[in-house]
Amino acid sequence: MADLARTPGWHAPPVQRRRVGGSGLQVSRIGLGTMTWGEDTDADGAGEQLLAFTEAGGTLVETADVYGDGTAQQVLGGHLADGLVAREDVVIAARGVPAGGALGGGSARGALLRGLDATLRRLRTDHLDLWQLPGWDTHVPLEETLSAIQVAVLAGKVRYAGLVAPSGWQLATVAERARSVGNLVAPVSVQVEYSLLTRSAERELLPAARHHGLGLLAWAPLGRGVLTGKYTDGTPSDSRAGSPSLAAYVEARRNERSARIVQSVLTAADGLGTSPLAVALAWVRDRPGVAAAVVGARDAAQLAASLATEKITLPPEIRAALDDVSTP
Repeated sequence: MADLARTPGWHAPPVQRRRVGGSGLQVSRIGLGTMTWGEDTDADGAGEQLLAFTEAGGTLVETADVYGDGTAQQVLGGHLADGLVAREDVVIAARGVPAGGALGGGSARGALLRGLDATLRRLRTDHLDLWQLPGWDTHVPLEETLSAIQVAVLAGKVRYAGLVAPSGWQLATVAERARSVGNLVAPVSVQVEYSLLTRSAERELLPAARHHGLGLLAWAPLGRGVLTGKYTDGTPSDSRAGSPSLAAYVEARRNERSARIVQSVLTAADGLGTSPLAVALAWVRDRPGVAAAVVGARDAAQLAASLATEKITLPPEIRAALDDVSTP
């Protein structure tokens, strides 16, 4: 599949769209992550990815101020300002970690709104389509945090809000409390790491999200690259594990259990005549409750391999075998 993706004249099939949970927000079921932009992926390479992604029908672009200390957002904002793609053609999901200072930090209303303004400046846009709120702050009343969402929505700076990696009970608490405040503040999504290697979200978080009508944005659906099979015989120098800034990020998913799961993915890919990447990504993409699987790529060719997964639907017997071998 990766070879096909690099064939001249070949185009990825159009990326399908889904609603996020029970909301009216629609996103492409494959999202584009920007974690490496401005560092391992330069601005020109990021632009190639963004253009290829949107031309294939992709809409969801995920970013955060912790990616290169804001560099990724600046790169994305530069391409939007230059008109590489139209602002209305992308759904920007952005998260940030509010800094301290005179207004305090954490999830206080002042800190959240200040962080939002800084994100909008870096992205060079007047609004976020999905504002993803980080963490759980025991030192700030939840109603105050929710009121920040209301202020941002009423000011036209935010269209929808989501949560980043809460526990199941935290998600349920936010969802229930939001109903008493009003539907403007009700979260519509939750973003968490989810792959064949990392299925802990299935214990509480994913059931809670489905019950309360939140869609899941699956982060690192390829197991931080491990599920592509590229590390079975060592560490390629041009891989993320070979990068000083990302080596620890990848190594956290390399162990004996992972090796067994990767071997099953390789076997499935061989039987289906496709790539391990396609098998791993299709598994996550089509799990119940998942709105989108967010993938990162080193370059446009690597991204094309992920987009090509639109042609793949795993047979029930393959999915069942992968479920079994990867059960936590």
